[in-house]
Amino acid sequence: MTRHLALLAVLFCAASPVLADSGRFVRLFDGKTFDGWEGNLSSFRIEEGAVVAGSLEGRIPHNEFLCTKKQYGDFELRLKAKIIGPGQNAGVQFRSKRVPNSSEVAGYQCDVGRHDGRSIWGCLYDEARRRKFLVYSDAKEIAKVVKPDDWNDMVIRSEGPRVQIWINGLRTVDYTEEDEMIPRQGTIGLQIHVGPPAEAWYKDIEIREL
Repeated sequence: MTRHLALLAVLFCAASPVLADSGRFVRLFDGKTFDGWEGNLSSFRIEEGAVVAGSLEGRIPHNEFLCTKKQYGDFELRLKAKIIGPGQNAGVQFRSKRVPNSSEVAGYQCDVGRHDGRSIWGCLYDEARRRKFLVYSDAKEIAKVVKPDDWNDMVIRSEGPRVQIWINGLRTVDYTEEDEMIPRQGTIGLQIHVGPPAEAWYKDIEIREL
């Protein structure tokens, strides 16, 4: 009887779709070096175990991105982010790629901060490609959970055509990509946006491939 139960358990586990999520989270940033990342390092530094993008000492001349050297397709990404200064605009790229002869990166972006007078925390933007917001977060709901000038938990989950985003436990995006030409694999990038002085801080960056 015990052998039969053990065999059934093995068969159940082998057939279970949960196994697709069974990978462990691994750190993308070690808190000390830029190993595994590439970009214009004059716009990024490491401080207090975090990546700091931009500066409070002057205007940000153009968008800058620190990107993973490895590409990712289906994954769950977790990190903490905050933005300080008058600029208030940054984001996390995913399934993205560098634009040749440019500082730009094209692909999905989970936005951080404010734009045109409203919060864009947790919005899904298509950076340097379709150049539009694909999904806006609910302004009233996001205002209840975002901590200005402080750390906020972010989760980005991409699985096939589906993209989901959470900010401090609030799901802000549940988007299904209908354009089959849009790549489902690419780099992950940390952005600081062109504009007034600002610093975007990112830490505890970890990923689980699905």
